[in-house]
Amino acid sequence: MFAIARSELIQIFRNRLVLVTGLVIPVAVSAFFVYRHEIFAEAAGLGYIAAIVMFTVMTFGLYTTVVTTLASRRQNLFLKRLRSTAAGDVGILAGLLLPVTVIALLQVIVILIVLGAVATAPAQVLLLVVAVLATLAMMVGLALATAGLTNSPEHAQVTTLPVSLGVIGVASWVGIAGTDDLAPLKRLLPGGAATELVVNAWEGGVAVTDSLVLLVPTLSWVVVAVALAARLFRWEPRR
Repeated sequence: MFAIARSELIQIFRNRLVLVTGLVIPVAVSAFFVYRHEIFAEAAGLGYIAAIVMFTVMTFGLYTTVVTTLASRRQNLFLKRLRSTAAGDVGILAGLLLPVTVIALLQVIVILIVLGAVATAPAQVLLLVVAVLATLAMMVGLALATAGLTNSPEHAQVTTLPVSLGVIGVASWVGIAGTDDLAPLKRLLPGGAATELVVNAWEGGVAVTDSLVLLVPTLSWVVVAVALAARLFRWEPRR
C-alpha cells in the first residue's frame, strides 16, 4: 500500500493539472474567504466561512482529484496491472487515495488554524475535528462511487459537477440561512448536516450531544456512497 502511495504522490507533483485543481485553486479560494473573513462573518458568521473553506478543499482538492485519478489509472490499465500484484483491492485503493487524502486534510487543518488565528478560535475544537473527519469520509465515499461512472479523466469534468456544485450549494444554503426552516431537508442533503455541525463547533451555543446527532446523516451518506461504489466501481475500462 505504501509503495503505491509513494508512487502516487510522485505522480501528483508531476501533474500540473492536478496541482492546480487539487492544490492551488482550493488554497486560493480559501485564502480569499479568510482574508475577507470580516465581511463574510458579518453576513453569515465564522462557522459559515469554516464550512465553505472545508468543502472547497474537500470538493476540489479531494473529491474531484480522486475521481480524475481513478479514471486515469483505469484508462491506462494501471488498476488492472496492480490487481495482478500481491496487493489486495483495499490496499490498492488505499494506496492510491492516501496521498491526496492526507494533502487535503492538511490543507483544511492549516487553513482553519489560520482562520482561528486571524479571527476567533472555534468554541469546540474536538467537535470540529469530528466534523472534518466525517466530511472527509463522505467525500472519499462519494468519489469512489462517482469514479464508477467515470470512463476517462476528461469525463470526470462532467461526472463530478453534480456533487461538487451540489455540496457547495447546500453548504452555502445551510451556512447562510441556517436550519430554522426546512431543517430535515437541509440535513438530509449531502453536506447539510456537516455544515451545521461545523457551524455549531465553531460558534458554540449548542450542546455537544445535540450536535453529534448531526453525524448520522453524514455517516449515512458514507454508507450509501460505499454501497454504490461497491456496485459501480470497475477495475478495467468499459468496452
